[in-house]
Amino acid sequence: MSDASNKTTSVSDPGSTHCHCGQTEPYLSCCGRFLEAGAYPRDPETLMRSRFTAYRLQRLNYLIRTWHPDTCPALTADHLEGTDWQRLQVIRSKAGLKKGWVEFIAHYVDEQDKPEHLHEISEFRKVKGRWVYHSELESWPGD
Repeated sequence: MSDASNKTTSVSDPGSTHCHCGQTEPYLSCCGRFLEAGAYPRDPETLMRSRFTAYRLQRLNYLIRTWHPDTCPALTADHLEGTDWQRLQVIRSKAGLKKGWVEFIAHYVDEQDKPEHLHEISEFRKVKGRWVYHSELESWPGD
C-alpha cells in the first residue's frame, strides 16, 4: 500500500483523502461513483482513472464492462491476481467526438515484490454513447 504522503482510499476506508486514481477527491466521490454507484465516466481520462482503480481493487466486471467488445480478452479473476497496482500518473489526454487517447504510467509491484511500471498510450472509443477502452497504441496520434 502507499505511504502517508500519497494516501489512497478504499471502500473499507471511506475517510481517507485521495482516490486510488491519484485525484484529490475521496474514493466514493471520485472513482467510487463508477465502481460502486453505476455512474459512467464522461471522458477517456476519467474512464482510464476508474479502470486503474478497478485493477487496483480487482473489479473484473467493471473492467469487462468498460472494454470495447471487439478487443476485450477473456478476462478471469486470475488475470488480476499477483499485481499490486500502486499509483497512476496521467501524462496527457485528449477526447474527440468518437475517439480519445490517454498516455499514462501505472506503477505496480509484481509477484516477486519488484517495483515495475507500465507506460501506455491507450485509445478509447465511444460505443452507444459511452467511452470504452479499445487498445494500446504505439505512439500518440499525430506524432
